Order: sequence, then structure tokens, then C-alpha cells
Amino acid sequence: MDLGLTGRVVVITGASKGIGLVCAAAFAREGATVIGISRSPEHLHAAQRQLQAMGLHMNVEPADLSDSVAAQIVMERIEDDHGPIEVLVNCAGAARRTPPSELDAHALHAAMQAKYFTYMHAIDPVIRHMAARGKGAIVNVIGQGGRQANPMHIGGGAANAALMLASVGYATAYAGKGVRVNAINPGMTRTGRVQEGLEVSSRASGRSTDDLLAEQLAGIPLGRVAEPEEIANVVLFLASPLASYVTGAVIPMDGGKTSVI
Repeated sequence: MDLGLTGRVVVITGASKGIGLVCAAAFAREGATVIGISRSPEHLHAAQRQLQAMGLHMNVEPADLSDSVAAQIVMERIEDDHGPIEVLVNCAGAARRTPPSELDAHALHAAMQAKYFTYMHAIDPVIRHMAARGKGAIVNVIGQGGRQANPMHIGGGAANAALMLASVGYATAYAGKGVRVNAINPGMTRTGRVQEGLEVSSRASGRSTDDLLAEQLAGIPLGRVAEPEEIANVVLFLASPLASYVTGAVIPMDGGKTSVI
């Protein structure tokens, strides 16, 4: 199926690993001009080489999106070098999981800076240009922690919840200007973040990571973790013209764990 993404300029934040890297590969396969952003030049260039080995190309732009000025500069440079940004996929930033006994003001501020502000700083310059041109699509990949409270992820969960509200707010504000904004809530997905979360929970509870993983899988109706490629497939759809009447959606992808009406 042709998703209509050939030649489109697609920016993916957090493209050096995990869901962001898999999204970069998916868009490259569709023939898009992919620009990946990550804070670490080393990790970003390693990801670029990984895609090259698969016969795929990703342009790279190292930038720390927690800095609003850096975000503004990198988005302007991308438009100067590659043309108007037509799709923005936000995967950058991950708030560290922290047991309640270790949670303090510094950890809360760090969580918002790492997750919420990296997304907002990326969106701000891009959405304004999209609106001026009358078209564009933004997909925010936001963890399930914004939908379901987790004592080990209070700071990050709060950042995710704020991003969900901001996504719907932007969607409403810019719908009349041809810009669509949607969000995805992945649940447990096969990335390094899963092991990190298990280790934090193990430290807080004294239980083994194997026991904790088995318990979490038992609570997922589909009985397994998601693969990053499954998340990327929904990102592709939401970014494509096939989803031209979808905006302001927050889609859970957690195997049915928190399904609500």
C-alpha cells in the first residue's frame, strides 16, 4: 500500500535508538527524506550506520532539544537544507524512573525537562511553519505512564499526561490551518526502557526482575510486549494522507491493558 510519504521531509526526534530509530527506518522505507535528531552525536551516527547497513538513509542533526534555542536553530537549519518539514515525529527524551523514596524537587524538574520540554521545544517552531503553509502532521509518541499512574514513574507520568493534553490542545488550535496532531501511548515495548523500569521496581520492592516481568506480562491481555515496529506502523499511518481526518487522537497501544470506553 502506498502511504503517500515518498519525498516528504520527515523529522524524527530521539532517532538514535528504540522506537525513534525504528520509526526512522520505517519512513525511509516509504521513500521519505528522513532527518533524525538526538542529543548524542555518537549514538546518532551509529544509528545512521545501522540504517545504511540495511540499505536505508537517514540524515542526522545532533541537538539537545531540552534547550529551546537549540531546538529552534536545528529546525530552521533542517528547513534550509532539506525543505519544509511536513512530518514531525517526537520520540526524544525519557524521564528517569524514580522510586517514591528518592523522588524530590530536582527529580521532578528533571523529568519535565527531559520529556515534556523536549517535545514542546521541537513542536513550537515546526507547527508555526506548518500552519503558515497550510499543511503538516505531528505524531507524539508518549508513554502509557500518562494514562495510568505508576508509583515508580510519578515525574515521568506527569510529563506524559501534560504532553497528552498539549497534543490535543495543539490539534484543536491548528486544525483549521491544515495541521494534524496525534499521539500514541505505547505500553511495554521491547526497548532498553523496559529493563530500566524493571530494575527500578526491583530496587524498590526487593523482587527479581524476572518475577516483575512475568507479573506485568500477566496483566496484558495480548500476553506479550509490543515490538517497536508495531508502534512505527501506527506512526506511519497517522503521519500519512490516509489519516487525513484524524487529529486530536490519543491512541493506546498497550495490548489492551488499560482499555476504557
